[in-house]
Amino acid sequence: MTTSQPVPASAGGIPGAAASSASVNALQIPDLTGRTAVVTGANSGIGLPTARALGRAGAHVVLAVRDLDKGKAAATTVPGSHEVRRLDLAHLASVREFAASWDGDLDLLINNAGVMMAPEGRTKDGFETHFGTNHLGHFALTNLLLPHITDRVVTVSAAAHRWVKGIDFDNLYLAGEYNPRRAYGQSKLANLLFTLELQRRLSDVGSRVRSLAAHPGLAVSNLGPRSGLGAQLGRMLFKIVAQDTEAGAQPTLLAATQDVPGASYAGPDGHSGMRGAPALVGRTAAASDPAAAKRLWAQSAELTGTDFSGVPL
Repeated sequence: MTTSQPVPASAGGIPGAAASSASVNALQIPDLTGRTAVVTGANSGIGLPTARALGRAGAHVVLAVRDLDKGKAAATTVPGSHEVRRLDLAHLASVREFAASWDGDLDLLINNAGVMMAPEGRTKDGFETHFGTNHLGHFALTNLLLPHITDRVVTVSAAAHRWVKGIDFDNLYLAGEYNPRRAYGQSKLANLLFTLELQRRLSDVGSRVRSLAAHPGLAVSNLGPRSGLGAQLGRMLFKIVAQDTEAGAQPTLLAATQDVPGASYAGPDGHSGMRGAPALVGRTAAASDPAAAKRLWAQSAELTGTDFSGVPL
């Protein structure tokens, strides 16, 4: 595993480049005037401060949300040019409708939305809730929007990818073996493998588009169980060690706006990656396995009916 490495704007995106530590709020975001960004799940959690930061920098921000009313309420706090569009990542028909309605260039796609530690369930297409929403929904969305994307795709993973040793390709939905922790961890591992394989495909065709990943550390959000002992313990833990959503959004913003190499993974540089300044961080061997990434892509393409095509060079 590589060591954490703070990357301010001056680091130039060179792997291993020396960079001084900075405070969590010191990330310098360049002028994004004239650029368009889609942020899924932008009405809450780290998605909202991500949208606000991009809006302050001059980008036109599209809040892609499941609940339009909540999205419109959140949008009133986003500076600059913005709009709200409906997107339900747990329903491929909604994903296709969103993508089909897109016209023109899309500079930045931030795959941020997700569910965490949910009871066993299925999406409208019959996929396990975490895998279907966190991974397959974003997989389909990215592939359908690729003909429009001009700069980069940032997919939000989590330190929880370390909770599993690999993707259970023989039982993707963990039928008969379901555990919320395992299901969530597998979906976050899938996010990283998706990022890896997408970058390989982009590089193979000579595209300038980059695929990157980020994780917020332990940040206050509306994810996770709302009741029970686990929720109570979680709230106590948050009070002690969690950072706020603004700080949690910083690794996403690093990946979205700084000159870092494709397939980079950003996260907090503090103890166990739970909090700290945004930095390039390490991932597990399972999250760096190109064979697993290719296999996951093939299965995801079959399940969603979408695949890599039409990317701008």
